[in-house]
Amino acid sequence: MNNTIKHVSYTTTNTYETLNKLTGKTKNIWLVFHGIGYLSKFFLRYFDELNTDENYIIAPQAPSKYYLKNTYKHVGASWLTKENTDMETNNIYNYLNAVLAQEKLPEQCNLIILGFSQGVSIALRYSAFSQIPCSKLVLYAGGIPNELKKHHFDHLKNTKVISVIGDKDEYLSPERLREERHKLISLFGQNIHYINFNGGHEVRKDIINQI
Repeated sequence: MNNTIKHVSYTTTNTYETLNKLTGKTKNIWLVFHGIGYLSKFFLRYFDELNTDENYIIAPQAPSKYYLKNTYKHVGASWLTKENTDMETNNIYNYLNAVLAQEKLPEQCNLIILGFSQGVSIALRYSAFSQIPCSKLVLYAGGIPNELKKHHFDHLKNTKVISVIGDKDEYLSPERLREERHKLISLFGQNIHYINFNGGHEVRKDIINQI
């Protein structure tokens, strides 16, 4: 074969979902990244017990959608794969920049960035890329990209970093857990608050409410 990879740029459109209203009463703005197999509209359900006046939640939508299992009934989505990762990551950055530009977030509100599972890698990469300060960075049951270094997060010196992991998470073997905690400490030192719960690879409303 004598194939050649070429690139083309074009304009595309994607959705995102929000929960509650952004008003003068809003105290916390959440930017939440769902895991693989989710859609943003369903991911928002985990945040519906938060005080509606004080919390405004923005859930970006991963761009690559696909049918779950082989019934061709339920749709999920993925943020990235190993194919053309750098290019796709830049596309996601452009999309997230557009989301935040459209939302015009007020500076007086606390910004909470949360990633679950695959969404952890997006939350961390976008934080490093955008250099947006936040009051809390929540890393919920996900892996840390190897390319990230401590200096990428110098803008988060006053940020509370929260690691959330279930003790029965099927994707985190003891070896993988040690590896991820080593990477976490290498990025943020001892400035980490750990929340461990009795459960698997799942989002828990009681954990969200606790944060």
